Amino acid sequence: MIISPTQPIVLASSNPGKIREIQAILDGHPILPQSQFKVVEAEETGCTFIENAIIKARNAANYAQLPAIADDSGLVVDSLDGAPGVISARYAGVGASDQDNLNKLLSELEGIPENRRTARFICVMVFMKHAMDPCPVIAQGVWEGLIMTQPQGENGFGYDPVFWVPEFTCASAQLSPELKNSVSHRGQALRALIVALGSSKTG
Repeated sequence: MIISPTQPIVLASSNPGKIREIQAILDGHPILPQSQFKVVEAEETGCTFIENAIIKARNAANYAQLPAIADDSGLVVDSLDGAPGVISARYAGVGASDQDNLNKLLSELEGIPENRRTARFICVMVFMKHAMDPCPVIAQGVWEGLIMTQPQGENGFGYDPVFWVPEFTCASAQLSPELKNSVSHRGQALRALIVALGSSKTG
């Protein structure tokens, strides 16, 4: 095991939805949100989810002087050439709300038929033992679906209300938090990260 089960880990996120999901999946391990350490948000200058996750993990580890977990995730829509992608959280502009981003996405897809509304959520999860860790542990999860024409459901956050999950014939926002965590991109990535941490050797 690369880290003791009692070793606190700083979570490099200020997104309440992400924090709830990750804490639920890592139930029992001391997870501290970066807000406890007055971490200044890292500037996400990467072109890929992996680059941005590493940037955020390094930043949080540096401020907190603790091991850090960070994720970078987003929605990739095929008919939009992969947009919103790494700018999913600010698709409608810096400081955009979830509703602003939803509105822009639906506007961009207006008139696009269902068979061309394929999309997927992607999450890259990174663990760093310290800010200068040269070998971060990286895991990825992918959740396939379709973009709906109208929002449905009250659960989740971000693009969940318009992300149709064929397996359950409903929107992501209509799934219970427990069920969503069991199948989502973030749940997949975090469980893969846990497996990777369990099999990693300390240097």
